[in-house]
Amino acid sequence: MKKMTLLLLMLALPSASLWAADSYTIDSRHTFPEFEVNHLGFSMQRGRFNQTSGTLTMDPEAGTGRLKVEVNAASIDTGLDELETHLRGEDFFDVARYPKIYFSSEKLKFKDSKLVAIDGRLTLHGITKPVHLTVDHFYCGRNLKTLKSVCGANAFTTFKRSDFGVDKYVPMIADDVKIVIQVEAIKD
Repeated sequence: MKKMTLLLLMLALPSASLWAADSYTIDSRHTFPEFEVNHLGFSMQRGRFNQTSGTLTMDPEAGTGRLKVEVNAASIDTGLDELETHLRGEDFFDVARYPKIYFSSEKLKFKDSKLVAIDGRLTLHGITKPVHLTVDHFYCGRNLKTLKSVCGANAFTTFKRSDFGVDKYVPMIADDVKIVIQVEAIKD
């Protein structure tokens, strides 16, 4: 009987990490992808997207995870209505044809159970390309206000907007766009 119990326990071990993976829902009230782009050499123009949703499944101990994020492109916010209207138009995001920006990953990289990078695929303007995000802050714990388990991170990358077919006014408005994403996700 002991041998049978030991055998069953050993067979269950490889799948134990699957049971340990936790699922999270992106908290849209605390998640805002931000961008920065050089404007005519004079200034760094910044903005953010106000509507983001998605899911995260991860097991930091096993070093595995999946991430799916959807951004409403029309939710762009620069603090200037006239600029936002232009950015939503055909010259840039063309939100009538491409209302969503997507990011997905099955390659979350952990070091000592701490998220340090995410390799995934960004879909912008109908074009999908690989993107590497560096994570410089990662923390999971209990939110003392809601008493829910939450994970938060700060991730960043730089990419060429022309790679995604958004090349209006390059090089006057820089091709390189820096993205910084602060994200919080609530455990399901």
